[in-house]
Amino acid sequence: MTDPDAQARNRYFVLVGTRLGGSAGALLGLLLIARSDATLPKVIGTALVLSALLMIAIVPRALARRWRTPPGDA
Repeated sequence: MTDPDAQARNRYFVLVGTRLGGSAGALLGLLLIARSDATLPKVIGTALVLSALLMIAIVPRALARRWRTPPGDA
């Protein structure tokens, strides 16, 4: 069995890492949009920004819901 405090800390780090990864992806997409003259890199950058924003919004919430303590176990 793992220590509950260590498990909670590790899960917190995963949530924060997911948000930071999504932010880095959005920043990379913005750089692609801003620095390219061709259409294809702008489309790829836009898709990257949108997917990163969805990742920031959905993945941490889904992980928190998955890791939630059942009502009877608290």
